[in-house]
Amino acid sequence: MNDSFEEILREYLIRHDLTQTAFASALNIHQSQVSEWLKGKAKPGYDMLRRMSQTFGVSADYFLGLADSEKPL
Repeated sequence: MNDSFEEILREYLIRHDLTQTAFASALNIHQSQVSEWLKGKAKPGYDMLRRMSQTFGVSADYFLGLADSEKPL
């Protein structure tokens, strides 16, 4: 898998029919932060990746582009 974080996140949102707002709300962050990630202007840190993984039941390796599938935790 060679996709960038923004490509992986965009595909995840589409596949799970999530808006930026819904994704942000689930993580208790502002929608603008998700927008910055999708534009490639910022990337989540370790703690946020961990929260994303726990909140959505997806391996952090998936969001990092190290796994091809969203293997559940």
